[in-house]
Amino acid sequence: MYFHFARERKLMKAFENYKSVERIQERTPGKEFEELFAELKCCVINKQKQIIGEMIKAIERMDLKELNSVFSIEVFNDINNMNEDNKLSMENTFLLLKHLVYCKFDINIWSDNFSLSLLRQKFERTIVEEGKKREGKNEKLLVDLCESFCILGASLWGELQMTCISCILKEASNKDESEETRKEVEIALSALSRIDRLHEVPKELYVSEIIEIIKFHQEHRNLTRLAYQSAWEFLIDRLYTDKSLEEVIVNELHFLREESKELEELSKSVDWKRKEEERGKEVKDELSIRRWLQSLKTYFESSNQWNEEYIGLIEGVVQLLRSSKRINTDIQNQCIVFFHAATDNRNVKIDDLLKSGAIDAVLDELQQSAINDNVMNNCFYFFIEISRRMKEKDKDENDEAKRKATKTKIFERFEEEGYEDIITGFQEIFYFLNEYYFSILPENYEYYFVYC
Repeated sequence: MYFHFARERKLMKAFENYKSVERIQERTPGKEFEELFAELKCCVINKQKQIIGEMIKAIERMDLKELNSVFSIEVFNDINNMNEDNKLSMENTFLLLKHLVYCKFDINIWSDNFSLSLLRQKFERTIVEEGKKREGKNEKLLVDLCESFCILGASLWGELQMTCISCILKEASNKDESEETRKEVEIALSALSRIDRLHEVPKELYVSEIIEIIKFHQEHRNLTRLAYQSAWEFLIDRLYTDKSLEEVIVNELHFLREESKELEELSKSVDWKRKEEERGKEVKDELSIRRWLQSLKTYFESSNQWNEEYIGLIEGVVQLLRSSKRINTDIQNQCIVFFHAATDNRNVKIDDLLKSGAIDAVLDELQQSAINDNVMNNCFYFFIEISRRMKEKDKDENDEAKRKATKTKIFERFEEEGYEDIITGFQEIFYFLNEYYFSILPENYEYYFVYC
């Protein structure tokens, strides 16, 4: 009898261990974060860094939906209350929040949650108060507050804007070559890059400092790749509200040349031929490519002048599109969105798009047997914009002759690639595209697509 019960207990214990392992395996990163956050609320101060380290590991495995869900208004309010009750040190608060600079996201998905929280109010109040001090100012606290405020996507206006940008730029201008300083500079520039491009920032507040940071890196290569990219993002976003920056961006800092070089290096470092089962895992360099492409799109949306470096840059994106095909749909789609932005810019010649291979590359996309819906929609809109541009007559006879010659070349490429058959094949789904992508195709779309 004893052996019977002992064996039964042993089996029960094994079953419980199995269920425990199964529960751990089923636990999502978001759920793990919530459990760790609950533990953080009641742990002793000297154990906080260990738990936050585990929370950061959970954050790194989250997708966008989970990130938005775990960083809710309630979580930000809880962090604020823990600060107020001295249950969470400010140092550990910043350790957690500033790590969000490395998260995989394209927009500040949690900015609304933070903006509505008690923590934002506390940060804003403390930044303004600390910034006004003439003596006894806690510079480290101020830098951490300003960086966290920007990383979390909060709005910057007036005195708050001046304090945050000045403080962060001072931190980002540190040229010390130690690993610790490089990391601090990386966080500072990444925080700056989170400032919304719609925020008008007085040029005198940042332009000389950011130019010096970019130039110094071009000469000494002192920044990390993320830091350099972030410095450009901040500056390119300012072009959206201040067109006078283009002269500096293109002719003094050579943005197009630098962008081409960065994209080429990144594209070479990505293993585009990796095994099928590994293709769903977006690597760090691919994330950098996506960010550069977004900066390019922003630049072409705001640019007012033609530059001879356009063709080489577009050729680089064409090569990137061909490399990423069937491997990274997001990059593939962003390349086509960039081509559309370039076509929409009247300073970019349609002939440049033809010579660089952009038109051929997008035609090739439409002929794929398993084309992504979003990619297909953007391909069509690229050609709609080409069509509109080809209909525009030029008052200058020489330019008009060039336009007609380009138009003839495009017709020939369309005919060679069977473009009319492609359009006929897709006619049945145009309603679907309008319905689900909120696009308005012209009523006579066949005329637009084929006969320009």
